[in-house]
Amino acid sequence: MTVTSPPAAALHAPPGTAAPPPRRRRLGYERRRAAWLMLTPALIHLTWWIGVPVLATFVLAFTHYDVLAGTISWVGLDNFTEIFADETWNLSILHTVVYTFFTVPVAMAIAVVIAVLLNTKLRARAWYRAAFFLPHITATVAIALVWMWMFEPNVGLFNAVLSMAGLNGPAWLSDPDYAMAAVIVVSVWKGIGLKMLIYLAALQSIPPETYEAADLDGASAPRRFWSITLPLLKPATFFVFVVSMIDAFQVFDQVYVLTPDGGPANATTVMTFEIYKTAFSEFRISTACAQSLVLFAFLLVLTVISRRMTGKDDDAR
Repeated sequence: MTVTSPPAAALHAPPGTAAPPPRRRRLGYERRRAAWLMLTPALIHLTWWIGVPVLATFVLAFTHYDVLAGTISWVGLDNFTEIFADETWNLSILHTVVYTFFTVPVAMAIAVVIAVLLNTKLRARAWYRAAFFLPHITATVAIALVWMWMFEPNVGLFNAVLSMAGLNGPAWLSDPDYAMAAVIVVSVWKGIGLKMLIYLAALQSIPPETYEAADLDGASAPRRFWSITLPLLKPATFFVFVVSMIDAFQVFDQVYVLTPDGGPANATTVMTFEIYKTAFSEFRISTACAQSLVLFAFLLVLTVISRRMTGKDDDAR
């Protein structure tokens, strides 16, 4: 009498469960293989164009790489000591913090108000939504050129309006006292559209019954906004805040076009502009990599802090 042993899959199956049939196992294997085949191009692109440059940045930041001679040598923390001894780099950090401090909260506040207004029953609100979102999808260079004309001291729009009121307008982009303010105004105007769209999507996900109950309790419109709308917008606010902070710390286009060479007396130089100038104008690749790591550290710390401050309620839920 011969004893037949059970299949290998049955030996490893949990007690009380039957092993999957061979056809189902083969189908699962084919689906996994197909998934990996479809993911392979994206994984290759991610590894080659993002993973390798990030790894190279971390390595080169601790070396001295002469791009012209093709030589490389290990220097440890010397690059970081060099950049923090550079007054222009320290000034760029200050300007980036100032730019972020004024750009992010102002644009977020305006975007919330516009989203609330455009979430009401308003005639042609689709056109208004498109108009507010249009600057976000318009090329930054084109926007900067239009604003350069508006800021022009002799024939610009702003100084023309000020002259009607009997005031002499400044040279906005050439005056160190006004150059950063001009860049901030342009950035706030351009960044409102995307923030508004995110807030509008979040507002439309709030159940109407919540506002109906507040109306029955006699809550006024400001009371509904502060007690219902803003608390329910907290997840969207966290997302907008983090994305806006990262975008603000990486600002480059507006500064490069509106105020070439970092503005008058380095009045608008920011961290990304200094990284660009160090790498592609001075060809100090290792120093630029060290500056990039400092920028990365800033973004990482700000993201963690904002998560602790804004997202703790979400974690509790």
